[in-house]
Amino acid sequence: MSERDALSEEAAQGDGGPATRRMIIDTDTAADDSFALLVGLLHPRASLEAITVVAGNVEFEQELQNALITIEASGRAGEVAVFPGARVPLRREWHPASAHGDGKGNHDFPHPAQSVSEEHAAEALVRIVDANPGEIDVVAIGPLTNIATAVLLDRDFPAKVRELWVMGGCDNSVGNVTAAAEYNFYVDPEAADIVFTAGFDVTVVTWTLTLARALWNREQLARIEALGTPLSRFFTILDTPNLEFNEGVSIYGSTHPDSLTAMLLVRPDLIERSSRKFVAIEHGSELTRGYSLFDDRADRNAPNARVIDEIDEAGFFEAYLELLRTPL
Repeated sequence: MSERDALSEEAAQGDGGPATRRMIIDTDTAADDSFALLVGLLHPRASLEAITVVAGNVEFEQELQNALITIEASGRAGEVAVFPGARVPLRREWHPASAHGDGKGNHDFPHPAQSVSEEHAAEALVRIVDANPGEIDVVAIGPLTNIATAVLLDRDFPAKVRELWVMGGCDNSVGNVTAAAEYNFYVDPEAADIVFTAGFDVTVVTWTLTLARALWNREQLARIEALGTPLSRFFTILDTPNLEFNEGVSIYGSTHPDSLTAMLLVRPDLIERSSRKFVAIEHGSELTRGYSLFDDRADRNAPNARVIDEIDEAGFFEAYLELLRTPL
């Protein structure tokens, strides 16, 4: 039995949680997306079946390279396929993020040995899920273009996915792109609308929760750097531009919405409170483009999603710290 398998068995016996969650991570790979990929690649309860890439944070070819760089940094080069997906939103121009530099810490990593696959991400999503109905979780941490395209390719796709975990929205509060909208929903609101009306068993981790419970200050980041492991060094390189950007806009720490989403899937014990709500995405108005309506009045709107309301924030940090101790 390998060390990773032994850890998986020990974790499952330790608190009654699932031994593994088979997952596909759909990503617009920048820093925290890479940290989410590390959860899928290295956590003993995760089995990462594929990585699909969508237009989002940084230039698309760079996103592909960032995913490959992360696989190599995890010591799993060639083991997990990367599928290129939508290079633009369904109907709109691509809108890059400004918080991530090139998404890899503006650092010159060696060129990855692994190449991306030729199959389109949406087709790969449909194929893998169709071959494993009810067994694959999809973790969507970028704009939802690939997921919406998979729905358009196969209307039964939502019913075959075990659970869809979405990082997006801001629970009726101020967004990080406009006063109305969080980035992932702002970039492709039409795709988000398709996804939230398609019938997935969906769980949402919001930007609102991130600012409240997944913001790591310089003291915490110093603890990560002090580990001195290859993974902690990789983390620090990638995280630095995000930290510097955030401090420039009075957010005092680095933000971790994507890695939180992936970690909660494999560590549900970190969820302290969740609620069933109706979630809808505005796509008809430019003023409120990407606004996410969250309504907990079941008599007005039938709930279509579970929303994570509170987490064990110290537990999340410690869980990620432990991940970065993983021997390579």
